[in-house]
Amino acid sequence: MRLVVARCQVDYAGRLTAHLPMATRVLMIKADGSVLVHSDGGSYKPLNWMSPPCTVRETIIEDDGVERVEWTVTAKAAKGATPDTLRILIEEIHHDSNHELGVDPGLQKDGVEKHLQELLAEHPGALLPGLTLVRREFPTAIGPVDLMCRDSDGASVAVEIKRRGEIDGVEQLTRYLELLNRDPLLAPVRGIFAAQEIKPQARVLAGDRGIACAVVDYDALRGLDDPTDRLF
Repeated sequence: MRLVVARCQVDYAGRLTAHLPMATRVLMIKADGSVLVHSDGGSYKPLNWMSPPCTVRETIIEDDGVERVEWTVTAKAAKGATPDTLRILIEEIHHDSNHELGVDPGLQKDGVEKHLQELLAEHPGALLPGLTLVRREFPTAIGPVDLMCRDSDGASVAVEIKRRGEIDGVEQLTRYLELLNRDPLLAPVRGIFAAQEIKPQARVLAGDRGIACAVVDYDALRGLDDPTDRLF
């Protein structure tokens, strides 16, 4: 990746035209061939960019005895079509460096459903006092239930776990419960819908279906919360 901090002007021509007046910006040329223009604001989104595949041609322009660098970034276009172009006129370069980043392993999300399931399987009482685990990934004809448990009275409890609890998760648990309650060895089976966050619409639907909701504190399950913040 090449990173350039420079005072520059940017003009885009394609399906529309756009102009960025002369100012100091960050220019990125990535290994995949993309070119991005960033400012110091605007969060993560670039002010302008060109997606790969594209080509970058760098030329020196002299105007009134002053030399400037111009990048002409041209996108690949269909045969007979006019390609999109990004013209970056650089007045002054403050920083120019190249970096080999290597192969990125990809984003690994913390707190995904699998991790929540593992933690709740170890601590089912966090969902309901006296709850004990029977089995993770309890099989059914329409897919596995995340946790099959028993409450303090020995009754069956099916638990569906989501990072974000929405209506489709309640519907999924409803289908499991309808199927599980046909089994005389398990019935009656009630449900708990567990998530780090539960949408109001999902909570209303769950209540209408007789399903309990449990908001999961992921950090507390991992023992990473601050005990001094606890009321009990």
